[in-house]
Amino acid sequence: MKLGIPSLVSVLGSKTTEPGADGLNSSETHPEVDSGPTTHERDVHKGKPSFSVDHSSDDESLEKIDDNAEHGVQTVQAMTYAWSKKDILFLYIMIWLIEFILAFSNGIVNTLTPYVTSSFQEHSLTALTGVISSLVAGIWKLPYAKIMNVWGRPHAFALSVLFITAGLIMMAGCNNVRTYCAAQVFYWMGYNGISFSITVCIADTSKLKNRGFMIAYASSPFLITTWVYGYAADSILAGMGFRWGFGVFCIVVPIVCAPFGIVHWIAQRKARKAGLIPLRVTANMNLSQKTFHYLKEFDVIGLLILATGLSLFLLAFNIYSYQPDTWRSPLIICFLIFGGLLIIAFGFWEAKFAPITFVPWELLKNRTVIFTYTMAASLYIGWYIWDSYFFSLLVVLFNQTIVHATYISNIYTMGSCFISLVYGLCLRYFSGRLKLYSFFWGVPLTILGVGLMIKFRQPDVNIGYIVMCQIFVAFGGGVLVISEQTTLMAVSKQRDFPALLACESMIIAIGSAVGSTIAGAMWTGIFPEKLSKYLPASAQGDLAKIYGDMTVQASYPWGSPTRNAINRSYAETQRYMLIAATSIYSTTLISVALWEDVDVRKMKQRTIGLL
Repeated sequence: MKLGIPSLVSVLGSKTTEPGADGLNSSETHPEVDSGPTTHERDVHKGKPSFSVDHSSDDESLEKIDDNAEHGVQTVQAMTYAWSKKDILFLYIMIWLIEFILAFSNGIVNTLTPYVTSSFQEHSLTALTGVISSLVAGIWKLPYAKIMNVWGRPHAFALSVLFITAGLIMMAGCNNVRTYCAAQVFYWMGYNGISFSITVCIADTSKLKNRGFMIAYASSPFLITTWVYGYAADSILAGMGFRWGFGVFCIVVPIVCAPFGIVHWIAQRKARKAGLIPLRVTANMNLSQKTFHYLKEFDVIGLLILATGLSLFLLAFNIYSYQPDTWRSPLIICFLIFGGLLIIAFGFWEAKFAPITFVPWELLKNRTVIFTYTMAASLYIGWYIWDSYFFSLLVVLFNQTIVHATYISNIYTMGSCFISLVYGLCLRYFSGRLKLYSFFWGVPLTILGVGLMIKFRQPDVNIGYIVMCQIFVAFGGGVLVISEQTTLMAVSKQRDFPALLACESMIIAIGSAVGSTIAGAMWTGIFPEKLSKYLPASAQGDLAKIYGDMTVQASYPWGSPTRNAINRSYAETQRYMLIAATSIYSTTLISVALWEDVDVRKMKQRTIGLL
């Protein structure tokens, strides 16, 4: 059964035989055609273009290709008329496989990275490779969102596959840490790009009431990979070595990704053959005209301002610890000031001067968009405040083995992936009110889980209580992550999805950096002071060593005076961090309360070619 290729009566607003300055010739419009006969359907299946206009109702206008959207958005809307239900089901099978391979490769890459840097006798640079790659890859989503809208979804996806493959090849062949660092940049640009493409693809191919479940479905491979990549990494290190470990994925990743791209290319070809895809506005332009057009379309000035501002601002949070004066360093102060000013300047540019804005300014004034962003920022600030030293807490304060501490740390991943599937089904079959679930389920469970840890952060408390708290946080967080993305899409148009999601990623990156910095500041300010206060006189000489090394902290016998002092210092330091995180979550609750109460089951939207 076909989902698409109808009679085209309600597909296009107006079409032309020759493109004008805006890609359409407004002086020539085909007459309105009755939708009863199936003549146009036969024409489409024969590959003949067929154009018509129908402005009879708002419901029908939802199914039309958006003439005001960029070419990439028009193309993907046209593609929904060209693929069958089987095509979309196959697409979702490939989405799961791609996400599985990405999650599996990500786990292995992260596990092998310390061994790679150690093989070059530069293990101390392990963290730096992650800082640079995460910074570049995070900022990359901003221009990538524009590429998806201007050039098209398949083009952007192909570019991401090229990047991740190039990164893996460079990892396999690297001879020094500098090359490996560059490889990490390409790998993460590709990884984030593919993941972002999949999220946008879900938005393009699913009905709003099903979208929460589909996003959760795409994350479900983590339920498996979380437990298996460690064993695979051990086998790689014990056998073929890290070079072949990376080399295998150089082959596997593009092979697994290829069918996903091919389905898009075939659908695009069918839609173009049917005349559904308008000519690019650059079709009759010379090189200089095309260059100027794309500079304007990509809002290059705005993106450069924002990318530079974000780079400086986030880099300050990542490298301050490498400076002798830390936050008092002139370099860090300059990065923060000029980075912040440039981010503000980007908003001013978008509001007053940008010929084509990155995100419609009216949408950025939408209260639901604003408070979804503040919800995401506060959620991640709070998370990184309490979670940054959570693994150390498990090993030292609760005397857990590395294996058991890893299992407890993975509760959030497992629990949030599971509950997000349940939440997606609730949105589909019971109530589609995102605000209701987030306000009465997501945020309260998160606050409850973190708040209870204030009480249970003592060494004499059974570890089961901490596990319980982690389950609460996971079941709350799984709801909120789905809600924040689905809410943005519910209050915006399809052409705005990539930009809004890219901005969400930017907000999350800033929130994560701020949360990590607050955690680091609290730890360095409180923990050594507590150690100095509680350590017995015999251990005072080792204070610096104890403070700086988790292994040393855990090496003292359980129940010894020194270990008791360390545990008490941990408990009191974590108390302040957990209180700070819980307080910040009040902003999360207020933000959700200020959302528009949208119901994804009742909202009108495009239905052609969607699951």
